[in-house]
Amino acid sequence: MPLTFRTRSPRRRKAAVLLASAVSVALLGASAPPVPLGVGDRLFPYLGNPGYDVASYDLSFTYPGSNDKPLQAVTTIDAWTTKDLDRVNLDFAHGKVASVEVDGRPAAFAGAGEDLVVTPDRPLRQGSWTRITVKHTSDPVPAKGQDGGWVRTTDGLAMANQADAAHLVFPCNDHPSDKAMFTFHITAPKGYTVVANGLPTDSVRIGRSTTWTYRTQHPMATELAQVSIGRSAVLHRAGPHGLPVRDVVPSADAKKLEPWLAKTPDQIAWLESKVGPYPFETYGVLMAQASTGFELETQTLSLFEKDLFTEPAYPKWYIESVMVHELSHQWFGDSVSPHVWSDVWLNEGHATWYEELYAEEKGKQPMINRMKAAYGASDRWRAEGGPPAMPKPPAPGQKISIFRPNIYDGAALALYALRQEIGKPAFERLERMWVQRYKDGNATTADFVHLASAVADRDLTGFFRAWLYGQKTPPMPGHPDWKQVPASARQKARK
Repeated sequence: MPLTFRTRSPRRRKAAVLLASAVSVALLGASAPPVPLGVGDRLFPYLGNPGYDVASYDLSFTYPGSNDKPLQAVTTIDAWTTKDLDRVNLDFAHGKVASVEVDGRPAAFAGAGEDLVVTPDRPLRQGSWTRITVKHTSDPVPAKGQDGGWVRTTDGLAMANQADAAHLVFPCNDHPSDKAMFTFHITAPKGYTVVANGLPTDSVRIGRSTTWTYRTQHPMATELAQVSIGRSAVLHRAGPHGLPVRDVVPSADAKKLEPWLAKTPDQIAWLESKVGPYPFETYGVLMAQASTGFELETQTLSLFEKDLFTEPAYPKWYIESVMVHELSHQWFGDSVSPHVWSDVWLNEGHATWYEELYAEEKGKQPMINRMKAAYGASDRWRAEGGPPAMPKPPAPGQKISIFRPNIYDGAALALYALRQEIGKPAFERLERMWVQRYKDGNATTADFVHLASAVADRDLTGFFRAWLYGQKTPPMPGHPDWKQVPASARQKARK
C-alpha cells in the first residue's frame, strides 16, 4: 500500500488524516507574490512542480536524541530544467528554512501554501543543470490533525510519506512521476542505529555521534523514502541469488521476531517465480514500535507495525500474506511507479492479487472465495470510492482517503476478470512483461491496457473501460452466476 490498510484484520484500522501545514520561511522579497504550483494531478492538484526534473537528492539529518524536537537538515537537489524558470517551486511544509542557495549563490525564498518558492539571483535557462541547497529543520511532531511524514516510534523515528507527505520531511518534487536517486546522511547519538533505503556506504563516528550514509542504486519516488532511527538490531541473511536481506527490529524483540523474518527469502523466491527477478539491490522488513494503522512499501525496506507479528488474533497465513503484499509492491508501485495517482490501482490491485494468490497456495485460502465476495461488494465500492482507475478525490483534510477498497480488492477483482478473459498463460506472460518493460520507471493505466492487448493479440480497450472506469461492475467472465449483494443482505449476514 501506502497505506496498506488491513481492512480484513480482526481490528478496525484508523483513518489517517493529513491537514495542510504551513511552512515557516522568511520572505526575502520578489517581484510578485509567490503562488503554489502543481503538476496537475487529478487527485492532488498542487502536488509536484513543473519546470524541472530531479536527478538526485542528497539528504542530511541530525537527530537530537529525542523524537519530539526538530532535526537539523540540509537537502541538496540536482535537477535539469525543462523550461526557463525565474522561480523554482519545491513542495515543503512543516519545517523552518534558514537559507537557500541555487548553484552556490544565495537565493530568495518564500512560502506559498505547501510550496517553498525559490527565486535565484538569475533566471535558469531550459536544459540547464542546477543545484538547489536548502538548510532547514525537519519537525517530527505533527501539526494538529496532520499525519504522515515522520512517524514517532517508542525509541526514535521512521518515515511514512505516502501519498503526499515526503514534503513534510524535506523539500522535494513530491510526485511519483519524478523519480530520482537518493543519498542519506543521518547523524545520531551513541546507542542509536540508523538504516535507510538502499545500501550502506559509510559509517563515521565522531565523539558521541555516528553519521550513517546510505545510497540507492535505483531511482525512487519521494513517497517511498525511508529512514529508521532507533535502538534497533539489524539482522542480516541471504536471499535468492545472494540478495542481501537486512531486517530492522527493536533490539529487545529480535529473537522473538526472527521466525517471521526468516520467511522473507522464500517469499522473495516465490514472487520471483511469478513475475521475475527482484528489482532492487536489497530488501528487508522494518518493524516499528508505533501505532500507524497501516503497513507501507517503502523501497527496499518495508514498514510494518511490530504488533502485526505479536497480536495472537491474527492467523499465521494472514500475517504472511500481508508480508507478501508489501513485498509485491517492490515490483508493483516501487520499481514500476504510477505516472499519476489515479493509476494507484496498478500498485494496490497487483499487491492484493499476489497477497491473495500466496494465501491460496501457502495458506489454503481459496482465492475464488475472496473474489466472489469482492464481486458482491464491488458496486458499493464503486459508488463510495469511484471505479478502480478513477478513484474519487480525497476528502478535505484526508489526503490518504483515496486508499479505499475499490483500489485494493476492487482492482484485484479486475485482474481476476482479466485472467478469466485472456487465460492464465497469457495473464502470467503479461505480468512478467509489465515489470520488465517499465522497470525503474513510471507507467499508466493506458500502458497496461496497451500491453495486455498486445499479449492477448486483440483489443481489450472495451473490456478495461468497463472494469476500470464503469460505475457498475461488469459480468464476471466464467461466472455468470455471480451477483451483487445488496447492502441490506450484507447487514443481515453480519447479524
